[in-house]
Amino acid sequence: MTSPASPASFDAPYAGDLSDDLALALRLADAADAASMSRFDSPDLDVQAKPDATFVTDADLATEEAIRAILTSERPDDGVLGEEFGTTGEGARQWIIDPIDGTHNYLKGIPMWTVLIALAIDGVPRVGVVSQPAIGRRWWAASGLGAWTNTPDGDPKRITVSNVDDVARASVSFQSIEQWRDAGELPALERLTSAVWRDRGYGDAWPYMLLAEGRLELVAEFGVKEYDIAALAPIVIEAGGAFTAFSGAHSLSERSSLATNRVLHDDFLRLLHSPA
Repeated sequence: MTSPASPASFDAPYAGDLSDDLALALRLADAADAASMSRFDSPDLDVQAKPDATFVTDADLATEEAIRAILTSERPDDGVLGEEFGTTGEGARQWIIDPIDGTHNYLKGIPMWTVLIALAIDGVPRVGVVSQPAIGRRWWAASGLGAWTNTPDGDPKRITVSNVDDVARASVSFQSIEQWRDAGELPALERLTSAVWRDRGYGDAWPYMLLAEGRLELVAEFGVKEYDIAALAPIVIEAGGAFTAFSGAHSLSERSSLATNRVLHDDFLRLLHSPA
């Protein structure tokens, strides 16, 4: 993705008004939800293996195409980075798309998958929408505009992270033991799970939203790409949390993520990076 040599902190203030961009991101999510749900749990879903041994379905392709068609019409000067069709365009503004995050759940008919849509400006994710249409949930945020989710009565609800300030009382989520083992960080995972109150694996994007709602205090992953995490960062940050790479850097390209309720971010970094 296009980014400056020294990206700003993900939670650095943004001087512009992102209201129009957020409104567009929500409309992109509407189109993506319609495309993805039209094929969900279909008996004739076409599934192909990628070179990296992951899978792609005809729904992944159709959903990204639906998003790109709107961006081509309404934001022709913006760049786009999508999981299925790569990078097009260039410049300071880049839309980052994962049309179906959790394809393996999708192709098995498991409803825990999401549409991820982000806008990064100068390498910093500023707008994020996470839509989980199979269970009727959506979360969204933009720098300076707060973090929100939908409610059963249709009204938006502002969300905030927890104020838990003791690692021993924290509830955390991690993707898989295999992920941490492959990254050479299994000892860090053992330290983490031994130090906290509760640990569980809740899936891909959903645990970050649980953190933004104040239900978890940490989520960490390895092996993630820009399109896996760009939409998550603005929501966590606007909810009052902190979002960095595992190293603590403000980067989407380190193939890792560490999201917390902010008050415990430094404590978690010390715990995870302490000598074995």
